[in-house]
Amino acid sequence: MKVENTPRERIAAIVAGQKEYFRSGVTLDIAFRRRMLQRLSEALVKWEKPLCDALYEDLHKSYEEAYMTELSIVAGEVRNHLRHLRSWSRTVCRPTPLKMFPSRSRIVSEPLGTALIVSPWNYPVQLLLNPLVGAISAGCTAVLKPSPYVPHVSLTLERMIADTFDEHYVAVVQGNRDVNTVLLAERYDIIFFTGSPSLGRIVMRAAAENLTPVVLELGGKSPCIVDRDADIEVAARRIVWGKTLNAGQTCIAPDYLLLHHAVKERFVKAFVRELRRMHGDDVSRSRHFVRIVSERAYDRLVAYLGDGDVIAGGGHRREERYIEPTLLDNVADDAPVMTDEIFGPIFPIRCFDDVDEAISYVNRREKPLALYYFGDTRTGRHVVERTSSGGACINDTIMHIVNENIPFGGVGHSGMGRYHGRESFDAFSHRRSVVITPTWPDLPFRYMPYRFFKLVKKIL
Repeated sequence: MKVENTPRERIAAIVAGQKEYFRSGVTLDIAFRRRMLQRLSEALVKWEKPLCDALYEDLHKSYEEAYMTELSIVAGEVRNHLRHLRSWSRTVCRPTPLKMFPSRSRIVSEPLGTALIVSPWNYPVQLLLNPLVGAISAGCTAVLKPSPYVPHVSLTLERMIADTFDEHYVAVVQGNRDVNTVLLAERYDIIFFTGSPSLGRIVMRAAAENLTPVVLELGGKSPCIVDRDADIEVAARRIVWGKTLNAGQTCIAPDYLLLHHAVKERFVKAFVRELRRMHGDDVSRSRHFVRIVSERAYDRLVAYLGDGDVIAGGGHRREERYIEPTLLDNVADDAPVMTDEIFGPIFPIRCFDDVDEAISYVNRREKPLALYYFGDTRTGRHVVERTSSGGACINDTIMHIVNENIPFGGVGHSGMGRYHGRESFDAFSHRRSVVITPTWPDLPFRYMPYRFFKLVKKIL
C-alpha cells in the first residue's frame, strides 16, 4: 500500500480555509473546545480496532502494545484536558506596582491560530493525536501530516479525522517529503514537528522565513547507565522492556549502555535471561516484538552489527525485517553505532570505573532526549544534576513519557519546547499581557514636561 501525495492546490485550500475558520472566532469558545475534545475521545473508542489493525499491518505491533503506547496515552491526555481546560484558560490576575496606579494587570491565554502538526512513523497514532489534543484545547485549528512509511495507519487516521471533524477545523494531508516542502511553504501560526534532528533543521529554516514559532521533538543518543550498586535483575528487566518496546524504534529508547566494570558480566547474563522471559527463546516468534519499519532502515541497522563484537543476539532476516535484540561489545567511540541514533534493537556497551567518568562521557556528546540511571537514588540525583537531557528516569526507562502531568520535550540537539497536560495547552497558546487603566484619575506625572520628576524618580 502507498499513500498518494495531496496536491499542492488542495493543501493551499485547506490552509486558507482553516485560517478563515479561525478568524470567525468559533474556536475561542471554551464549550466548543470541550465538545471537540469529547468528540476526539469518542473517535478513539470508535476507531480503536481499525487503528490497532493498521499498526499491526505496518509494524507488527501487538494489540496490547498498540493500546498501551499509542491509544491509551492519547485518551489519558484528552481526559486531563477535559478536567482542567476551564482553569487553564481562565484569565489570571497579576500584581500591579504602585508606579502604574490606578491600572490593573491580567494575563489572557489566547490560541495562536492555525497549527501544522507533523508526526513520524514510530508511534504514528500517539505522536500525531497527542499534539492535536493541545491544539484543540488551546483553540487552534490544525493541519495534520502523518508519515508515509506507515501507510495503513496514515490512511486510517485520515478516515478517522474526516469522520470526526470538519476539514476547516482539523484536516489530514498525506505524502512524502515533497509534500513536506509544499506544506512548509505555507504560513502557520505554530509548527509542531516530531522527527529526526536533520529534518528538524529543515523545519526550523522554513519556519524562520515567517518567524513562525516551533516545537521540535527530536531525538538523540539516550544513555543508559548501570552502576555497581544497581539491582541487576530489575535493571535488566526494565532495560530489556525499554529497548525492545517497538523494537527500539522509540525516540526515548535507551540507545547505548554505560556499564560499571564490576557488573558487566552479570548484566549481560541477566539481559539475555530477561529477554527470553519476555519474548521467549525465539524472539522472532514473539507476537509482541515489532518489525523494522522498512528495508532501508533494516539495512542501516544490520550494518551496525559490524561495529563491534556480538556477545548476545545478532540474528536477522531481511524478508521479515526482523533483527534480534543484540548486545555489542568492544565498540569504538567513533563507530557509526556510537555516533548515529540507533533507533533499533541494537545495544552497544561501554564500561566505566567511576560514575563521574560516565557523566563526563555523556557531557561530551550532544544533549539527549532521555537519560537513564540504575543504582543508588542519591547517586542518580547527582547524575541528573551534573548532566542535561530532555527527561530522565532513575531506576527505570521510558516511563517519564507516561505521566501527562509532567512536561515532555527535548533540549539542545534533542529539541525545543515541551508538551503534555498544561504544557500542551501553553504550547499552542499565546499568554497575552493586558493592562486595564480607568480614565479617572488621570495622573499628570507621566506626561511631558514631567513635572515633579524628582518625586516620580523616587517612586520608580
